Amino acid sequence: MFLEALGAALLGFALAWAAVHRLPDRLPARTVVLTTGTLGAVFGALVTHGALGPGHALPTLVGAVAISAVLLSLLIRPASRRLRRSAAA
Repeated sequence: MFLEALGAALLGFALAWAAVHRLPDRLPARTVVLTTGTLGAVFGALVTHGALGPGHALPTLVGAVAISAVLLSLLIRPASRRLRRSAAA
């Protein structure tokens, strides 16, 4: 379980790091994103491990990444599309 949690934390951190570099203007502060990705993956590993039981390392890591991605998607803000309309229209 320890190695699954460590692997999940590393995968969650990598996913969050990729999100920070891919969408820097649509995410909050870097530390919030990296922490959310890492802790979300560890929580996902615990939930998946509890549901599947021991001996399912790969599905546990897949579940950890999935929950981390869901939590990171909740942090994304909408793109700033400012509509400029003229006063005469």
